[in-house]
Formats: sequence, structure tokens, C-alpha cells
Amino acid sequence: MDIQKIIQDLRDELNQHNHNYYVLDAPTISDFEFDQKLNQLQELENQHPEFYDDNSPTQRVGGTITKNFNTVVHDYRMYSLENSYSKEDLIDWENRIQKVLGNVSLQYTCELKYDGASISITYENGKLNRAVTRGDGFQGDDVTNNIKTIKSIPLKLKGNYPERFDIRGEIILPFEGFEKMNQELIEIGETPYSNPRNTASGSLKLQDSSEVAKRPLECLLYFIVGNNLKINSQYEGLEAARNWGFKVPKQAKRANSIQEVFDYIDYWDVHRHQLPFETDGVVIKVNSFQHQDELGYTAKSPRWAMAYKFKAEQVSTVLNSISYQVGRTGSITPVANLEPVQLAGTIVKRASLHNADQIEKLDIRISDTVFVEKGGEIIPKIIGVDLTKRSTNSERTIYITHCPECNSELIRTEGEANHYCTNFYGCPPQIIGRIQHFISRKAMDIEGLGGETVALLYNNDLVKDYADLYSLTVEQILPLDRMAQKSAENLVNGVQKSKEIPFERVLYAIGIRYVGETVAKKLAKHYKNIDALQKAPLMDLILVDEIGEKIAQSVIEFFENQENVKIIERLKQFGVQFEIIETFNPNATNILAAKIFVVSGVFEKFSRDDLKKAIEDNGGKVGSSISTKTDFVIAGDNMGPAKLEKANQLKIAIISENDFLEMITN
Repeated sequence: MDIQKIIQDLRDELNQHNHNYYVLDAPTISDFEFDQKLNQLQELENQHPEFYDDNSPTQRVGGTITKNFNTVVHDYRMYSLENSYSKEDLIDWENRIQKVLGNVSLQYTCELKYDGASISITYENGKLNRAVTRGDGFQGDDVTNNIKTIKSIPLKLKGNYPERFDIRGEIILPFEGFEKMNQELIEIGETPYSNPRNTASGSLKLQDSSEVAKRPLECLLYFIVGNNLKINSQYEGLEAARNWGFKVPKQAKRANSIQEVFDYIDYWDVHRHQLPFETDGVVIKVNSFQHQDELGYTAKSPRWAMAYKFKAEQVSTVLNSISYQVGRTGSITPVANLEPVQLAGTIVKRASLHNADQIEKLDIRISDTVFVEKGGEIIPKIIGVDLTKRSTNSERTIYITHCPECNSELIRTEGEANHYCTNFYGCPPQIIGRIQHFISRKAMDIEGLGGETVALLYNNDLVKDYADLYSLTVEQILPLDRMAQKSAENLVNGVQKSKEIPFERVLYAIGIRYVGETVAKKLAKHYKNIDALQKAPLMDLILVDEIGEKIAQSVIEFFENQENVKIIERLKQFGVQFEIIETFNPNATNILAAKIFVVSGVFEKFSRDDLKKAIEDNGGKVGSSISTKTDFVIAGDNMGPAKLEKANQLKIAIISENDFLEMITN
């Protein structure tokens, strides 16, 4: 008797039954029969541990404890989608696409926008290799053990699949399962969960995977990314994923015109409430992968995709009071404190009032009945006042003139919407906010240190700026509330480990106004170190790629402040990275210095990303579009006609990938 074959046959059979039940919604055996076979497999695996397989159906029950989720860099960046709120926005988007592609015949794939937690799952040789949360798009948390408990995610694929690829999807909690979970909590006197999306997202970070296995989570897949996929379009990719065993929603549809896209939107705007899960809009993608390559990406989003958001749900409630928050830049944000009301699946108690102009424009007053909406923003906003319910003795709202935290007089610069507190180094929320920004995940990512702890350290006079973090000791931290030996040690170790964070993220972390992640990378790449950036004159900064006068002036003002300079000097002494550490590439040259290339088409010897890397490794720059500054266009098969026409008009040299290879090897 071949025990290994019996075990494998049972695994294959149970995997198929899982697929039938959770993906196809067409079970062929009873739950009792399934459990009997699963128990049989479990017993055989216990008797024969030499045949252990971490992708066995028996592993879906979980049981693995994960104390800390490792941070993993995505093989392919996970971008955000640009949002649209009207059909006019979509027409403008199509016009932008046609301008780049040259009025080609376009086909779109329309999919529902699922409201859950984004996930990227890597498969290698047909087996689930790892699963990583979206994180900041560049890196996320490894939640593989938890993801394996979700039964609609295949552990092993069927059919003819690529050797290695990533598939992106959304982890959701269907309404039925969510309601059942809440009913169980209510019965034992516990507080029910607020909404399906947050519950699904929180489930991914539970430390005990057996607890995740108890939750009726599902995964809806929508995008495949990798090399040599042999897939030509988005819709073809969805069909392929479905054949490999993934749960791909059947609501996806091809559209041959923007009008067919509108028809799809109109249908689901009405029928979305019949779905078993949450959806807040439609995602429209250019179907052809070749066209997607031609269109490329902005710093945050693919140019070939757009999310259309359904009109937001609106409710009315009473405005009880207005409070004012101070941000890390000194910006004052008025916040409406509301009579609690249910909105889009959550209880809303607060809403943004944006600024003084918004309050004046809507004439918002205390005790007004206001209309609240939760549209594209996470924070609800007040969009109007029900004047029919206003009291006759209501008084106009007078905007504050002094900081609610430090009582400094507020200023409002011409052209700015917000009021500001100028007490940069004496206003507690500004100081705490800057330190919280410094330690945040996209910045220094200091493990063991959160926003509340920063406030605790500041209020106990242990830190007055972010450089003070590097002189903290365990002995100083231990007396603080909720601090034990281990947590104090983790905090100190996390601070010391942050010295390894590369210069571009440190530059983002120090909080120069208007210098976000993308701008910080541009400045770090151009100036190489903080000293060169600090000495750069205004005009030199303006000439840096994508750096305008507003950002340049902000950089100048930051380094003119001697307090900032002192903090930077202290950070240097502590060993924080203030220069780019060049990675050595033995094949790199400077042969393409000062040359700008645009890449267009499909290539045989390179992927588009490899080609762009080769340009940069040899000193060249990659342009996103053809302009008078472009030196060469590297053209592959099916080069976009609009790019070809523009290159010819501007008399720019068009070369092949073989010409490029010759250029860098000779």
C-alpha cells in the first residue's frame, strides 16, 4: 500500500471539494462527508510526518502564532487608483489616454470595486509561497499563515500557470458572515464589530491563525503581475486566474466603448445592494496589457485605470460643538462634534469642517441640523445645513483667533486656506506631530514606538524633538505608564535599528513642508547627501526634475532655521543616514550621462522594467513622455502610434533594443 499516494490523493480530493464549495458555490458532498475525509487525512499525516506539506488542506485550520509580522518588499509595487466621481471625469480620462495612444480602438474591463483589505499573494511552481498586505505600496506585512486559512484561496493551482507570479485581490467579509459574527458577540454580551471592511482588515493581523480560520473571510482576485505571463489583456488574466482555481467575481465585463462603461456603472449603481458583499464603485481598466505598458504610471497611480465612486450615502444629524485641532505643521483644522449617527456602515461622531472659509460658506452654526456625507474621504464631511430646522436665536460661528493649545495668535497667509499657529518649537501638538511623523512607517518605521507613546515621552519631558529619541535609555522609559522591561527594550532597539533607514526616507521623515515621499526620493537622488541639499541655492533646487518654486522655497526656509540645523547635526552624530549609499553594480557605466530615453513597445531581450534599469545603471534618465528634452526613443514591437508620430515631429532618434545594447556595450 502506497501511503504517500493515498495522502496525496486525499489532499487533491479535498482541495477540489474546497474549490467546489467556496469558489464555485457548487458542493458535491455534504459537510459531514468532507469532515470525515479531512479527519482521515489528518490521522494519516500524524502517523507519517515525513510526508508533511504546509499546503495541505489540514493546514487551513491554522494554529500558527505570529508575534511579529515581518516586513516584506513587494516584487511589484502596489499602486493606488485615481478616483472619479462623474462620467465627465471618465470622458476626460479617456481623452488623456487617446492623446498618448493616438486615437486607437480601446476596449475596457469593468470590475466592481470591493471594499476590503488589499493583499498580494505570490505563487511559485503552482504553490502558495507568501501573502503580503498592501502596506505603503512598496512593502507590507507577511501574513501568509493567516491567508492560508481562507478557504477560497487555493493552496495549489490547477492547469497551465506561470512558474512564478503575484496575484492581487481584496480580503472581504460577506454580509452574512459579518452579521453572524456580530450576533454571536451580542449573545455573549460583547460589543459588535463596526463594519465588514475593518473587521476583515483587522483579521489579517491576528496573532493566532486559528482565530483567523474561524472567520468567514473570502478573497476576490482581480489582477495578475509577473514576467512572461503569456497573457495579453486584463480580461484574459481574469479568465486564466479563474481556470487556475482562484475566486474571480463573475461581475467583471468587457466594454467596447466608454458608453458601455457607463451602462455597466448605471446597472451596478442600482443593483449593488443585492450583492453579498460591500462595493463602493467600479474600477475601469484599459484591457490591453500592451496599451497599459504604453500608458505607464504616475508617482501614485496607473494611468490606465480609474475608479468610479458611487454617489456617497448622506445622513442628517445635529452639530453639538466645534473643536480645533493643531497639526504638525501648525495648521488648524476645525472638527464638527456630532450627535452619533449611522453612515456607510459605521457610527459617525465627528466630521471635518476643513477651514474657516468652509464654515462661512455653509454658514454652519452650533445646534444646526447638518447633512453629513462619506464620499472619497475616510473622514466624513458636512456638505450642508437644513435651514428649515435652524433655531431663530442661533448665532454665527466666529472662527478662533488664537491657538487652542498654546494660545499663540494665529496667522493666515495670503493664498492659504488654513490658519496657522507659528509657535513651531513651543506648541505641543506640533512637536508631538513632527515626532510621530518621523517614526511613521513610511519614514523611519521605528518598531515598538507608536503615536501614544510619543505623546507619553513628550509629556514626561523625555523628548522635545525627534533627535532626542536616540538618547533614550531603558531606565528612563521603564517608569512610564504601561511600560514593561521588554517593551522598553523593544523601543530602544527599534530606535537604534532606524539608523539603517536609507537617506531618502530620512529626508521624508524630518518633515520639510511639501516634501513627500516622491519629492524626497528626487532630492536624495539628485544631491546624494544632506550637506549638498542644505547648501543648494533656490534656482538650483527649482531646476531639479519635478521640483517647483513652492517646494524649493520650503527647503530653503527649513535650513535657514537654526533649530532645524542643530537637530540635523545631532542626528548625524547619532549615526542616522544622511547620504545615499550607492549599491555597487560591476556592469554600470556613465556612458549615457545626461541622456533622456523614452521606452515604448514590447521587447524580446528585456522586460520594460529591466530596460529602464539598464538606462539608469548606465547614467541615463527615463522619461515618461516624449518632449524636446528627449534624446532617444527605444522602440519595440507595437510602439504606440502617438509616440511614433511625436518622435518624428520632434526629429528624435528612434532606436531598437539592439541599438541600445550596442550603445552600452561599446
